[in-house]
Amino acid sequence: MNRILRRAFLIFALAGGLTPVTVAALQQPDTVIRIGRIEVQGQRPATTVGGASALEIELDSLAVPAAASVEEVFRQLPGIHVRTNSRGEAEIAVRGSESRQVAVLLDGAPITLGWDARADVSILPAGAVTDITLIRGLSSLLHGPNVLGGIVEMRVGRSVDLSETASVSATGGLDSEGGFGASAVAYAPFETDDGEGGIRFGAGFRDSPGFVLPGAVTEPVATDDDLRLNTDRRNLSGFLAGRFVGDGGAWAALTASTFGARRGIAAELGADEPRLWRYPAVRRTIVAASSGTGDRDTPLGRGDLELSVSLDDNHTEIESFATRAYDQVVGTEIGDGLTTTARLLGDHSLGQRGELSGAFTYSDIRHEADENGQVRAFQQRLTSLAVETAWRLVDDPTAGVQNVRLSLGGAWDRGTTPRTGGLESLGTIDDWGGRVGLSAVVADGAALVHAGISRRGRFPSLRETYSESLDRFVPNPDLSPEHLLAAEAGVTLAAGDGEVQIVGFRHRLNDAIRRITFEDGRRMRVNSERLVSTGLEVMVSQSIGPALLGGDLTLQSVTLTDPGTSISSEPENLPETDGRLFAQVPLLAHVSGSIELDYTGSQFCQDPNTGADVELDGGSWWNATLSRLFQFDGRRGRRSVQTRLLGRNLGDQVLYDQCGLPRAGRSFEVQIRVF
Repeated sequence: MNRILRRAFLIFALAGGLTPVTVAALQQPDTVIRIGRIEVQGQRPATTVGGASALEIELDSLAVPAAASVEEVFRQLPGIHVRTNSRGEAEIAVRGSESRQVAVLLDGAPITLGWDARADVSILPAGAVTDITLIRGLSSLLHGPNVLGGIVEMRVGRSVDLSETASVSATGGLDSEGGFGASAVAYAPFETDDGEGGIRFGAGFRDSPGFVLPGAVTEPVATDDDLRLNTDRRNLSGFLAGRFVGDGGAWAALTASTFGARRGIAAELGADEPRLWRYPAVRRTIVAASSGTGDRDTPLGRGDLELSVSLDDNHTEIESFATRAYDQVVGTEIGDGLTTTARLLGDHSLGQRGELSGAFTYSDIRHEADENGQVRAFQQRLTSLAVETAWRLVDDPTAGVQNVRLSLGGAWDRGTTPRTGGLESLGTIDDWGGRVGLSAVVADGAALVHAGISRRGRFPSLRETYSESLDRFVPNPDLSPEHLLAAEAGVTLAAGDGEVQIVGFRHRLNDAIRRITFEDGRRMRVNSERLVSTGLEVMVSQSIGPALLGGDLTLQSVTLTDPGTSISSEPENLPETDGRLFAQVPLLAHVSGSIELDYTGSQFCQDPNTGADVELDGGSWWNATLSRLFQFDGRRGRRSVQTRLLGRNLGDQVLYDQCGLPRAGRSFEVQIRVF
């Protein structure tokens, strides 16, 4: 441990903990209902009207590095499994649904709609995000196409709090590997003759020489710094977000986020032909603009309209090297993509107890790939028309069963690929989706029960269908949509000064798109399997005085079967057991501490040389945080300074994300935050 960290231990002998949080409400189309009399700090379970379980989190409650990535945030969320693949990308999975089936939205902008139909959250900066809602299932069909196995909604502009006063905050951090991160965020409210608004803006910078290897893992090429070879990275990000609400209820919101990065990726250990890649340039700019009328009187009742438009412009450069010395480039790939999405959403009352909602979504996905000088253009168009209705069957706050809501929905989706890089097109594909959900507040408001079932398809991405990706894949123009039939039922209970949520689920993915390996090592994606996941989720949050205790546990059985032969194989990178226990306690005045145990069970991966199933051992991570808060009175009011020491994987446990790709070893970070 370096001298800086030795000194930091003396400082943090008087420190510890996580910042308390409050819960923000969701907006349409995923209205959230909760047990109203419970006030809980930290991560809080909830339920949508659509009959799906949800989790709401504010980012200030998480102990993450300075200028953190979205991956580092997601790795702390219960219900999400995060792993790094051989391309260096961070993928997510929910209830057996992999990253292409789980939608990631930024203020409604679908950042998973793109060339590969998934978001690499390892390079997305989290500095602009204020809160996250994780919906573990399909709560609404109104989000657009290819949304079927879960939704992660990150809010920026739409969550700007107009009641806040002007503020500035800054965070800096130094880790035990020599990495440095810093970020700053400012907020300014404003008023006009027609309404009020607020603007948030900020920037972040992160420079890391790489992540540390666990002590029991060695590199094929010796290094003198105990770091994983070729895992250095540097990124710079900035954002601007604003919201305006008129006196008549009309509103508008804008989010603009941009970042640039360069990085290396870890090569697969034990692979005969690992990906020896570097990304000399990765850039992405996301702009999401939306506006709405607010609730308005109409001849038939009340209703509102909302229009949103988003642009997702991205650029990626890949260099492939001959050896682990990374000094001879043998291949290049340059990708430029632009995804444009527009959505019109409306809802209207149906009498006193009903509501009708509808949405039309159009996405245009364009990608240009330059592989070793050969340029090919690709394009995919996705459209979706969805209608839902919700009914309050019971609405009596004085009864034992206070509230019962039923929701029904249907969707029609279409996908086309006008440009295919000169390969055979899939043509026009139509598909449908449907959903039924039920939720009820019972036991005099002490319990919330819900159930839901949904069916929807996902169109193959352009990369899955047509890309050879530096000669590692064989294109397959015969891919067809995969279809997910999902069902869940659960209960959220008031328990003391906290909550308990128990949910059972079953997902059946038909025509699952899976990667196969040929004898020459090349790979192809085909429709051949049925993936079924059945499981139980438990989440607990309990306040005991000033202390907060809690945890979560996911137990699931996942099977992958070829319906034609009834032959089963092991699903990749889906642990059947995953859980966490945590405690946050005050230690002294202005001093707090937390400790956390993360457990990941065994899972299977595909051997990069043979394609055979390989079982990876599970294990536990111990994490801890110490924090000290200082407050000062000045001419401009009270200022606060928070110092923190974060320790990750204190036991230096070896855990693999997939074959040949271990997670980081023991690490520490010193942070200072001024606000």
